[in-house]
Amino acid sequence: MDVLMNIVQTLLGMGATALLPIMILILGLVFRMKFGDALKAGLLVGIGFNGLGLVINLLFTTIQPAIDYYSALGHGYTVTDMGWAAVGAASWSVPFAPLVVPVIFLINVIMIRLKKTNVMNVDIWNFIHMLIPGALAYALFDNMLIGIVVTLIMAIIAIKFGEHVAPAWQDYYGLEGTTCTTASYIMMYPIFELLDKLYDKIPGLNKANINVDQLSQKLGVFGESSFIGVVVGIILALLTKQDITGIFQMAIGFASVLVLIPRMVAVMMEGITPIGGAANEFMSKWVGEDDTLLIGMDVCLGLGDPTCIVVTAIMIPYTILCAFIIPNMSYFPVGILSVVCYTVVMPTLAHRGNFVRTIISCILMITFIAWATNVFAPEATMMVSTTGLKVDGMVTDSFFGYNLMNVLLEVIHRVFMM
Repeated sequence: MDVLMNIVQTLLGMGATALLPIMILILGLVFRMKFGDALKAGLLVGIGFNGLGLVINLLFTTIQPAIDYYSALGHGYTVTDMGWAAVGAASWSVPFAPLVVPVIFLINVIMIRLKKTNVMNVDIWNFIHMLIPGALAYALFDNMLIGIVVTLIMAIIAIKFGEHVAPAWQDYYGLEGTTCTTASYIMMYPIFELLDKLYDKIPGLNKANINVDQLSQKLGVFGESSFIGVVVGIILALLTKQDITGIFQMAIGFASVLVLIPRMVAVMMEGITPIGGAANEFMSKWVGEDDTLLIGMDVCLGLGDPTCIVVTAIMIPYTILCAFIIPNMSYFPVGILSVVCYTVVMPTLAHRGNFVRTIISCILMITFIAWATNVFAPEATMMVSTTGLKVDGMVTDSFFGYNLMNVLLEVIHRVFMM
């Protein structure tokens, strides 16, 4: 077990930007691609993913002055929002992590072989979306078996929900040969589908169909993502009383993010597309002529969509606002800000880029996430402490508000264990 843990920790220590190209390379070789082609695909995916990470970091750097401003206005924050990266890393420290990771892959292969799925989840870094609920269950119920079972259930959920999302994912985002298997986000997709049907029944809203692409064409340069980024940056800078240098930095920072995100996604897709083609050729020989294999990938592939980009820019200030409008907030949502862009992808998909519906759904979603992250801070602290990570006082993270399995476990704990 110690040897297995060391192997897992070594792999994780490489980080997603190094691990993902290796995974894609191995997958390409499994699918009988030439070594050079598989290597090129892996490198492009890694370069695109790394570039995307740099752009997201730029976004966070750009809004940091605004965060500092609003943090100073708040008072009485007794809980620390530690961010998803720290919580995710902690989840890999639970005793059963080295055991369940190979089992997750084995379950996926068996399901494909038995024709129970056509999704191959290679997004190993995002196994944290399975491990965090498992670690939480282990902490709350003091039972390792329950933790393992919850983790494996989440692995199956990621695959099956990935199947459900796949047709819309490929059609709307144009990401052929792939689907999304980032469990926390795709679990929310059916909720947005239901909301979309509800919006169809609301007079006025059922006819409101503002499309960012069409708006951009009508407005010309004023509808371009770069111009929208500049406007959002200036408004946020003025609201937070930045000096002239800060205003320009925030404006150009937002514009840069909104322009660069789709470029980085395009680089990733340049690497993923040949893998998808090789996977389908391999699948037709291995399973059957009529079967196609979809590569389960990170939700970040959807970030290049114009509606995602514009809605993200709007939801960042709203997320900050939640710190002041939600009663009894005990933390400032710094960590949530780093995942706002990812949460927007599924509402955008469910509403097929309808700007008005996406904004409404995102407001509802972000409000719930911010509230639940606050309410379930005690459970979050229990989970983090159980992994051996030393923390001072209470901590929380948005994972405990937007991962629906986490929310379910937290509710069960409150009702039956407290």
